[in-house]
Amino acid sequence: MCTTYKNEILALEDQSDEALCLLAASGNRMAEETLVARYNRLVRTCARPFFLAGGDSEDLTQEGMVGLITAVREYNSEKETSFRTFAEICIRSRLYSVIRADRRDKQQPLNQSVSLDTPYFEFESNSIASGTSNLAQRNPEDFLIDREHTAALLSGVRKQLSEFEARILGYYLDGLSCREIAKAVNKPPKSVDNAVQRIRRKVARHLLSGDFSRC
Repeated sequence: MCTTYKNEILALEDQSDEALCLLAASGNRMAEETLVARYNRLVRTCARPFFLAGGDSEDLTQEGMVGLITAVREYNSEKETSFRTFAEICIRSRLYSVIRADRRDKQQPLNQSVSLDTPYFEFESNSIASGTSNLAQRNPEDFLIDREHTAALLSGVRKQLSEFEARILGYYLDGLSCREIAKAVNKPPKSVDNAVQRIRRKVARHLLSGDFSRC
């Protein structure tokens, strides 16, 4: 039984995203779990700018996973958009909607977080509110703009980082786990975590200063 299960998992891992979505839509739970595992790092990548800006890491990751599962269950393979693009839209939209709700209700911990991707999220949230949002048809080029905007905001922060902190930030925003980063930089996980906390403090000061002229 164990061997059969492992063989099924291996077979699913060889399937494309779109094929796995079709299987998941037909009720194959293992296909859904395979996709979720495949895009776990994307969830971290989407959530971490919000964490650096003041959000709670675990809460944001959980909410990002909700967005990912939504993508798996709602993806339409007949659309031209790839599953990865659709998943990123759903994850980011979920994160921003949660943060906005917490700000509105004045609840902790997410109400203190600041979006590093405001242009995209303002557009998307307004579209959702007006009923005009079509996630599957969003232009992938919009994400390039989002990433460039985030990079511009963080460039000013990077000038305040040590060489070690700058390396950690790069790996961290790429969605690597603490242990993966520690292995990459040949440092203990605790040193990586301490560096992330220092980066968060510097991001907070940079955002509170309102000075983005150097970005």
